[in-house]
Amino acid sequence: MSSPASEVARRLGENAEAVCRRYLSNGRREGNYWMVGDISNSPGRSLYVRLASSANGGAPGKWTDAASGDHGDLLDVIAASCGHTAFRETLEEARRFLSMPPPPEAPRNPAPAKAPTGSPESARRLLAATKPLKASLGEAYLVGRSITDILPDYPLRFHPHCFYRAASDDAPGGRPAWPAMIAVVTDLAGTVTGVHRTWLDPETNDKAPIAYPRRAMGHLLGNGVRFGASGRVMAAGEGIETILSLRQVMPTLPMISGLSGAHLAAIAFPDLLKRLYVARDDDPAGDAALATLSERASQCGIDVLPLEPRQGDFNGDLRAVGRAAMAASLRSQLLPADRLKFL
Repeated sequence: MSSPASEVARRLGENAEAVCRRYLSNGRREGNYWMVGDISNSPGRSLYVRLASSANGGAPGKWTDAASGDHGDLLDVIAASCGHTAFRETLEEARRFLSMPPPPEAPRNPAPAKAPTGSPESARRLLAATKPLKASLGEAYLVGRSITDILPDYPLRFHPHCFYRAASDDAPGGRPAWPAMIAVVTDLAGTVTGVHRTWLDPETNDKAPIAYPRRAMGHLLGNGVRFGASGRVMAAGEGIETILSLRQVMPTLPMISGLSGAHLAAIAFPDLLKRLYVARDDDPAGDAALATLSERASQCGIDVLPLEPRQGDFNGDLRAVGRAAMAASLRSQLLPADRLKFL
């Protein structure tokens, strides 16, 4: 972050509660934290913003989403609240909120600015450094979760040394980078808006032993990890493994992973979509996402039908009972025409 942006972020931190009341209005103060559902201002208590300095050096204005592992500062909050696509817009809005004077005019032909941390530009730079998933630790991780049919056109890549920013919950002195499976987040037009990282442990072929082995970066609201071209009938779910598990038995049904319950509830609907199956997780977040999606879809003339797992999520079903039993369970939940076409 440039020096002027750092100063703006510091000033926002000094006024953290006022910023939260303006841009995270569905939350409330609890002690030294502002609690809200997520950075998109959903009701709930998953995301917490520090309102005062802590004894261990934590700065006011820093936030963490306990559900997704995402974290950032109040500039990220303002960007999400206002739907900004450029960092300049966020700085201008923050300056207006703080009643700060405009910055001095930039010199002619300035050097290219580094992409702000967590931006779509940063996500695209990370993606450019990835390798194919085939024959990588990322593929071994999925195979270990009974996901064996992994097509080359899936939006999944592998990064052998992906930087991990340690959280306060991590043990001190941990590794600064781990191998990671990278999932590509796109909008309806196919533009890359972010990435999702699953850090992996090469000794176990499982998730890395860190506090938050899954994190997303970039613009997620309305977007997702897409498997197959949009169509009249689609399926949507939270986790990447949930969607990949469904594709083991329904490989031609277009699907999208929203990456979290809140972001699943906010996915943008393609123009062609008429029927959406929702592979919900069997928990309160899954219930809330299904309810919100159903309400939004009904206003667009889209039918929403839930797909219920047996084990809490569909990867649990795949691993516990296998493809045949999972397909039998899904058969009774699909409409006859979709059953014949996709299952």
